[in-house]
Amino acid sequence: MKNIKITIVVENTASMEGLLAEHGLSVWIETPNANILFDTGQGPALPQNAAALKIPLERANAIVLSHGHYDHTGGLPHALERAPKAKVFLHPEAFAPRFSIRDTIMRAINMPYPAEGALKSHSGNIVHTAKSMEVVPGVWVTGAIPRRNKYEDTGGPFFLDKLGLKPDPIPDDQALWLDTADGTVVVLGCAHAGVVNTLEYISELSGASEYFAVMGGMHLARATVKRLGKTAEALERFHVKQIAAGHCTGANAIEFLARRLPGRMIPCAAGSVFAFDGSARQNGP
Repeated sequence: MKNIKITIVVENTASMEGLLAEHGLSVWIETPNANILFDTGQGPALPQNAAALKIPLERANAIVLSHGHYDHTGGLPHALERAPKAKVFLHPEAFAPRFSIRDTIMRAINMPYPAEGALKSHSGNIVHTAKSMEVVPGVWVTGAIPRRNKYEDTGGPFFLDKLGLKPDPIPDDQALWLDTADGTVVVLGCAHAGVVNTLEYISELSGASEYFAVMGGMHLARATVKRLGKTAEALERFHVKQIAAGHCTGANAIEFLARRLPGRMIPCAAGSVFAFDGSARQNGP
């Protein structure tokens, strides 16, 4: 069991002055022996927020990408400039072209060209994560997550083509789990594979029957009441003590989960710090 500190560097909201808020996610994870940057936001917020929070990006041993969307990969050029020797863990499909079509309006949402170029210039450090693997001691990435629950979908109108003829299942979606002094902690990017699918798969991989904390994006903004209820049931079944839902989770979903699981929801914003050191204290900004 390890003492681990997690800082939210980029998020849709910010907890203090001097930090930028943007639609994106980036999480800094400090373990006794290594540092991990999980996702990089859209790009603009990462340099300013990392500096303001005194995050030593140059000490990153690993960069893990939850999936290939722009709001999780846009800060890669800065991250790789600061930590050129860091290994980059990503699913092979993270480079796929991606589009969102809402109300007939098409928008490209794939990895930005500068981020893709930065990765290609560091191709020797790329580790493909089609399957689960250990990133650093005590921290694992799921790789591709099986989609077993029919009530869970990717969370939006996502496609592989501009005409919207080829639905994008986002097979590159992956999450992290960590062995901490308080118990197992799960860090989600967007959970396009589904929160319940993700938690059940991590349980299958790790043998964990409960999680101390689940944090990150849950992509539940368009979720049905049935799906929200099933998600709450899973969080309760796994005895999750702290839920730090943010980014793409959606305000209504956060409110729903807070009502169903009182006392477990804690703030997740840029500047929020979570210490898992065995004291099981309340975390937050």
